[in-house]
Amino acid sequence: MTSLDKPTSDTDQPRTPQQDAEAKAVTEAALFEAFGGVRGMVETVLPGLLFVTIFTINKNLHFSAIAALAVSLLLVVVRLVRRDTVKHAFSGVFGVAFGVVFAMMTGNAKDFYLPGMVYTLGLALAYLVTTLAGMPLIGLILGPVFKENLSWRTRNPGRKKAYAKASYAWGLILLAKCAILFPLYWWADTTQLGWVLVALKIPPFLLAVYLTWVFLAKAPPPIDVFAEMEAEEEAEKARKAAAARGGDRAPEARGYEG
Repeated sequence: MTSLDKPTSDTDQPRTPQQDAEAKAVTEAALFEAFGGVRGMVETVLPGLLFVTIFTINKNLHFSAIAALAVSLLLVVVRLVRRDTVKHAFSGVFGVAFGVVFAMMTGNAKDFYLPGMVYTLGLALAYLVTTLAGMPLIGLILGPVFKENLSWRTRNPGRKKAYAKASYAWGLILLAKCAILFPLYWWADTTQLGWVLVALKIPPFLLAVYLTWVFLAKAPPPIDVFAEMEAEEEAEKARKAAAARGGDRAPEARGYEG
């Protein structure tokens, strides 16, 4: 077991109010980076909102689908021009593109939403299954953001518990969302399904992010494994330099003895 794998004993120690405030701020910043913040939410909602609005007005599947795809691509272009991260915008483009292709193939406008609904169901199951397996998905997502990677699995049990609670929250919230949307896919018309889906884009997401923030803000702080590796590298360099200096002095000592 290396020093980076050893359990850390002080991660569950009580924190001062200042440390609590810092933990909340760090957690908030990490969640903002991971999930895209307000801009990411806009990029998630806008294509679907445009599709259902246009389809409600003119019932034209092709025009609605092309408009939704065009605005998704425009959001990516804006991010590229501004040299911002494009991962959230690109994920929106792929989601819209799958919906457009599927709807065009079947000729059913409701199928524009089906790939996203299936993805949501799969993601809900992934959150629950990975947590039951001892590898909470939210920890895999946020570990690199917090610079802790997978250290929470063996070295930070309080943090692993927080990730498990957050993953369960995400899974159950997304399952509840699917329990509303899939019956509507079969029983409601396209506009009804579209407006309900748009209405359910942000509130469940915000609830899941808020619960994640609550759980992690109260958890032990992350272990910065990158800083630890850098410190070990510096210590190793210092040991090698000291050994080299010792080796240089050894011949001199033998010369004096001679």
